[in-house]
Amino acid sequence: MPIQWFPGHMASARKKAAEAMAAIDVVIEVTDARLPEASSNPMIAELRRFRNRPCLKLLNKSDLADPAATQAWMDFYNRQPGVRAVSISARNPSEAARVPALCRQLAPHRDDGTKPLRMMIMGIPNVGKSTLMNALLKRKVAKVGDEPAVTKHQQTLDLGPGMTLTDTPGMMWPKIDYDLDGYMLAASHAIGRNAVIDEEVAAFLGGILLERYPSLLAARYRIDPATLDAPALVEAIGRRRGCLVKGGGLDLEKASLILLQDYRDGALGRVSLETPESRARMIAQVEAARAEAGASAGSEEA
Repeated sequence: MPIQWFPGHMASARKKAAEAMAAIDVVIEVTDARLPEASSNPMIAELRRFRNRPCLKLLNKSDLADPAATQAWMDFYNRQPGVRAVSISARNPSEAARVPALCRQLAPHRDDGTKPLRMMIMGIPNVGKSTLMNALLKRKVAKVGDEPAVTKHQQTLDLGPGMTLTDTPGMMWPKIDYDLDGYMLAASHAIGRNAVIDEEVAAFLGGILLERYPSLLAARYRIDPATLDAPALVEAIGRRRGCLVKGGGLDLEKASLILLQDYRDGALGRVSLETPESRARMIAQVEAARAEAGASAGSEEA
């Protein structure tokens, strides 16, 4: 089932961000290092390109991501004009403290001591924007929560001498173009649970883990991944963790949530859901299927 999620307040947040961007120098886009492109809102790129603003792209939660995949993504983004990509963990104060200096490098015209450097934090829900904001200001000014879309209001604060920082609500975009992106976002808890079916998301996640990280599954759940497909993996986790309903049957929803939470918390180990290569393959397959479907529909009409 395709996953879509665009709460009403996000349309207003986009409008306010577009207005505020006219008066900022650098866009700080926070993404999830485990799925950097799936967690990049295309509206953010559209807005900053319209205003010709440079972008510091932060691959946050890098402590949870596969280091090799993260490096591949940084190489990918650093080839793009006007973009500087850096991996960080916003929970680490020393890593967060690097951000203002990196922004100054992208806006050298604001480094003369006469004009403040104006930065704006943007990104989708639950990628760590509020954690970064609090780390930079060294005090709690933004609410941090485990549910997506905790921040709902834009605010601008002083960040020491000659610097301001605007925090924006997490913004999704109206239509997720690729179904797999929706599942990656749901697995990483960037989408509200009311828009997803946990068992389907867990099966999707399980498929990736079986293909790329079977040893992590074996270590975490004491199972033999070689004998399992994705649905059987969720069942095996349920049996190992005693997820039973009345009558002795398996509670697949509970088992699914165990797998999803273990991934989200990093309990499985360092996992990335996409690489530049895997994403290119996915897009090529989807576009080829769409072209074939379009051609088939055209021939039927003829």
